Amino acid sequence: MGRGKSTGFGYLNLMKNFTDLEVWFFVGSQHLYGDEILSHVSDHSAEITKVFNESNLVPINVIFKGLGTNSDEINKIVGLANTEDNCVGIIFWMHTFSPGKMWIEGLSNLQKPFLHLHTQFNERLPWDTIDMDFMNENQSAHGDREFGFICSRLQLRRKVVSGHYLDKELHLRLGKWTRVAVGVSALRKLKVARIGDNMREVAVTEGDKVEAQRIFGYSVNGYGVGDLTDVITTVSELDIRSQLELYRSTYEISEEVLKSKSLYEAGRIELGLEKFLEGVGALAFTDTFENLHGLDQLPGLAVQRLMNKGYGFGAEGDWKTAAMLYATKFMTLGMNGGSSFMEDYTYDFSNTEGKVLGAHMLEICPSIAESTPHLEVHPLDIGGKNEPARLVFNVEQQEAVNFSIVDLGNRFRVISNQVITETISDNPKELPVARAFWRPLPDFRTSSESWIYSGGSHHTVFSQSLDLEMLNDFCEILGVELISITEESTVSQIKQTLKWNQQYYNHQNT
Repeated sequence: MGRGKSTGFGYLNLMKNFTDLEVWFFVGSQHLYGDEILSHVSDHSAEITKVFNESNLVPINVIFKGLGTNSDEINKIVGLANTEDNCVGIIFWMHTFSPGKMWIEGLSNLQKPFLHLHTQFNERLPWDTIDMDFMNENQSAHGDREFGFICSRLQLRRKVVSGHYLDKELHLRLGKWTRVAVGVSALRKLKVARIGDNMREVAVTEGDKVEAQRIFGYSVNGYGVGDLTDVITTVSELDIRSQLELYRSTYEISEEVLKSKSLYEAGRIELGLEKFLEGVGALAFTDTFENLHGLDQLPGLAVQRLMNKGYGFGAEGDWKTAAMLYATKFMTLGMNGGSSFMEDYTYDFSNTEGKVLGAHMLEICPSIAESTPHLEVHPLDIGGKNEPARLVFNVEQQEAVNFSIVDLGNRFRVISNQVITETISDNPKELPVARAFWRPLPDFRTSSESWIYSGGSHHTVFSQSLDLEMLNDFCEILGVELISITEESTVSQIKQTLKWNQQYYNHQNT
C-alpha cells in the first residue's frame, strides 16, 4: 500500500474510468490555400492524434474532430463539446493561419476547458526544397499567434503548451492538463455529504456552499448522524466477520485487536458508512467528533479505508477539503504516490530549521504509507466515545505538495506549499496515529509566515502525486486564486502578490 500502488479506485461505480473519457483535438485553418493543403492539414492532424494516443504520458483518449475553416464549423464543434459528457476539454491548434474573428463566437460560447497547442508538423526545415507553398502550409508560428491574440482579447482562461509534438516533455505537460480537465469534470458531478455540522466556533472550515457549487460544480448537502446510524444497524454479522478477515489479510494486526469489540464495531461502521454514501450518491463526505450520537466510536478506520478507495474526506465538517481531496485523487489516478487529508499538527525545532509533524486524530489515508500499516485500537480523549480502531503508519521520504482551500468572502483561494517528507527515525510509541514529518520549502520561517499571511487553513490535501503545474492548471480553469509557496518564494514576494491579487479580485467583483 504506499508509493506507486493505486488501491481501490475501481470499486467506485460512480467514478468513470479514464478510458471512457475524451479530449477533442480541433485544428484551425482556412480555405485560402486550397483543398490540397487542407488535405495535408487533416492528415498531419490525424498523425499527431495517433502519436498522442500512443504515448503512455497522455492518459485520456484524444479524438481528432476535424478542421475549423469557418465560423459555422467552429460553432458546431463547440456546441457538441458543451453537451457531450465524455468530452472533458478541447485541444486547439492552428496548423496554418486561421483568422481570429471566425473564432470569436465559438470561443465565447465554449463551456469546457481548452488547451492551446503551439506546435508544427515538420520537425526540421527542408532547406534544399523549402518554398512559399511549404511556408503557407506550415505556418503555426503565424496562426497560433493570431489565435493567441483573440483568446487574450476575449480574456479567456486557457493552457498554452509549446514544443514539437514528438517531444516527450510536451506529452507530459499535455497529459497532466488532461488529468486536470478530468478532475474538473468530475467535480461538476460530485456530491459531498456533511454528516453532522462543522466543528463549533471554527471559522476556516465554513464557507459559501452556493458559491462553491457555482464555481466548482459540486453540491454539498447535510445529513443527521441518525441518517447514518439507521444504515449502520442494517449491517449483518456475516458481513462484519468477512470484513474482519479482510483486515487480517491486509494489515499488520494482533490477535487481541482482531478479536476486540472495538474492531468489530469499526467494521460495522465502515460497511454502514460506505452503504450510506452509496445510497445518497456521495463520493466525498465529512464528519466531526462533536456529532457522534448513536455511533460507538469516531469513524477512524472507516474514513482511512474509504479515502484509500478514492472518496474525498474532510474532518470537522470541512467540505471544501473533502471535495479537493476527491478531485486530487481523481486527477492522479494511476500515478505514483498517494493523496490524503492532512493537518499541520505540531513542530520540531531541534535543529536550525523547523519541521512539521502532520497528522490527525485518526484520519490519514494509507495511500501515502511507507509500508504496510498496523491496525490498532487505542483510547481517544476527544469525542467521548469508545476507543476507536485506526491504521498507524509513517509516510515515506519524498517530495509532496500540501495545499489548502479557503473562502475569503469574495473568492476562494488555494494556498500550496512544496514540502520534503522525511523519515521518522524514532518510534513514537505513545502516538498511535498515522503521521507525516516534513521540511517545508524554502524554509520553515518563509513557509509558515507566507502561509499565515495568505490565510491558509490547518486542514490540507497532502499529495505525493499532484504537482504545482497541475494545481496551477486546476485553478486556472476554474478562475480560482492560487498562492504558491515554493523553493524560490520570499515573504515579501508573497505579501506583494497578495496585495496585487486583492486589487485584481476587487476589480473583478465590481
